Amino acid sequence: MTQTTPHRPLRVLAAMSGGVDSAVAAARAVEAGHDVTGVHLALSANPQSFRTGARGCCTIEDSRDARRAADVIGIPFYVWDLAERFREDVVEDFIAEYEAGRTPNPCLRCNEKIKFAALLDKALALGFDAVCTGHYATVVTGADGGRELHRASDMAKDQSYVLGVLDERQLAHALFPLGDTLTTKDEIRAEAERRGLAVAKKPDSHDICFIADGDTQGFLADRLGRAEGDIVDESGARLGTHDGAFGFTIGQRKGLRIGHPAPDGKPRYVLDISPVNNTVTVGPAEALDVTELTAIRPRWCGAAPEGPGAYTAQLRAHGGETPVTAVAVDGELRVVFAEPVRGVAPGQAIVLYDGTRVVGSATISATRRTAASASAAPVG
Repeated sequence: MTQTTPHRPLRVLAAMSGGVDSAVAAARAVEAGHDVTGVHLALSANPQSFRTGARGCCTIEDSRDARRAADVIGIPFYVWDLAERFREDVVEDFIAEYEAGRTPNPCLRCNEKIKFAALLDKALALGFDAVCTGHYATVVTGADGGRELHRASDMAKDQSYVLGVLDERQLAHALFPLGDTLTTKDEIRAEAERRGLAVAKKPDSHDICFIADGDTQGFLADRLGRAEGDIVDESGARLGTHDGAFGFTIGQRKGLRIGHPAPDGKPRYVLDISPVNNTVTVGPAEALDVTELTAIRPRWCGAAPEGPGAYTAQLRAHGGETPVTAVAVDGELRVVFAEPVRGVAPGQAIVLYDGTRVVGSATISATRRTAASASAAPVG
């Protein structure tokens, strides 16, 4: 198994966010001999409403930084308006998921629906061979000649989790020039500086680009409205109130506004969110233990696995791996953990790995707690 290296120069569309990673990725694609065109995605009809202050994603400032980087690299540059697609596929999905009591990952959805669906489809229609991004992941050719997605060489920067939604067709047209880079982020910045790219010292983007002030709860309240509901314990006893169940996530400890401590004096955590009756259930940390889950809408990075198999799973973008047994049945993914895990919420993505290879991704729909917890019934 070897890393995929194109044997001929390709027509490459480089997605340039205005950050340092995508700029260096575009420069490396040019250096590799490809015919590269840069494109910045305009993802808001009013970019001023997106996060400002050199965040590296989606602002007017970022589009200007991307254009300057393209000029230095010496490639053509365009701005493509995908604001409507982004609003429908990412922002509205984000709001709807929280309204349903789930915890979505908008960056993963953006990769699936925008960068490797809308953007790639448009690129192929215009005669480009591949889309290049600054993600840290690798595409390799398997023994059967098919394309596989693998972790980046540097696990500290690996971003394969948010790319686990890509199928084999999309991987066949994806380039990740930074994926095999065994260098620190400081060294990537140093490379950008050597190349004369002004984004070398630009801060990385964090948080959610379409929430300008970083106040997710306020963003959701403005769109869903504040609706007072009860905070209850596992027995159903009322402990306090909240302004909207959408403001909570499974495993949350802070901001519960409970007036009196638990009988044992230990902290309480969010165990369940019920949008039907606008109720948030809290309880002890051990009640967060999950041993099984069901996930829907699986997307496979290649052929779907046949029968149950042993894998490792990652449950959040910067989380570790945990051993699991998983099987795909009737369009669902059923997963059993070797050891209990915590902080697992419906709406999150679970990504399966076979070694460094990404097997696929699915959206968690329900979890099951250990028999030792107060309730072993499915939640979510």
